[in-house]
Amino acid sequence: MKVVIFCGGLGVRMGEATQEIPKPMISVDGRPILWHIMSWYASWGHTEFILCLGYRAETITGYFHAFNGGPRGSSLPVSMEDEQPGNEENWRITFIDTGVDASVGDRLRAAKAYIGHDDIFLCTYGDGLTDAPLDQMIDQLVDSGKTGLFMSVRPRLSYHVIDHDDDGNVLSIEPMATANVRINGGFFVFRNRIFDHLAFGADIMETTAELGRQGEMMAYRYDGFWAPMDTMKDKQDLDAIAATGASPWLVSPTGLAVA
Repeated sequence: MKVVIFCGGLGVRMGEATQEIPKPMISVDGRPILWHIMSWYASWGHTEFILCLGYRAETITGYFHAFNGGPRGSSLPVSMEDEQPGNEENWRITFIDTGVDASVGDRLRAAKAYIGHDDIFLCTYGDGLTDAPLDQMIDQLVDSGKTGLFMSVRPRLSYHVIDHDDDGNVLSIEPMATANVRINGGFFVFRNRIFDHLAFGADIMETTAELGRQGEMMAYRYDGFWAPMDTMKDKQDLDAIAATGASPWLVSPTGLAVA
């Protein structure tokens, strides 16, 4: 299945780190987080990538072209070799310049021609990692017959959820991580007919919300490892995890975590 990755935003919440490079190129354990995301998909056998570029697009294309020394173009076979077992893959990468200001929905619309007539495809943002069982996510959508699915996760925030009565008396205080609150984790499985619902200028979450009201969306509940990289603190947390020698998002071709 083809994998669409949204790589074009400004990444303003990362501050100075994204003044020279796009957020997907910020390193985690010495590699761009984009490489880690692609390695996770490749571990499940999905090695055809469509990168929707925008801000500092040349940084991303230059990184991957450096692996084969070939001429720059819109589509590129890349041989990626690494010391980690299961991460030696032949990836085919298609680059699309979707502009700096495009909505995520419009970036996805731009990828339609490259997805072609494939019934099911995958997509995500260029700033999150997980060790979720992708095959189970795909199977859940296939079995449901619905249009789309996204990963439902607990937010990784230090906030607390409070409950109080009308007089202001506090009834409970609960960490966000353990509260009954779930968010979209940013990993999607879609049928091709999503494009029938994706209006020009619409955000992808507006579209999935409308599909949900129509009974056409599924949520894959996952409580395993999931982490966004929205801030420099998030990057530091991911680097600290990698420094332990156990990066849960690096998995073998069987989907098992690499020790």
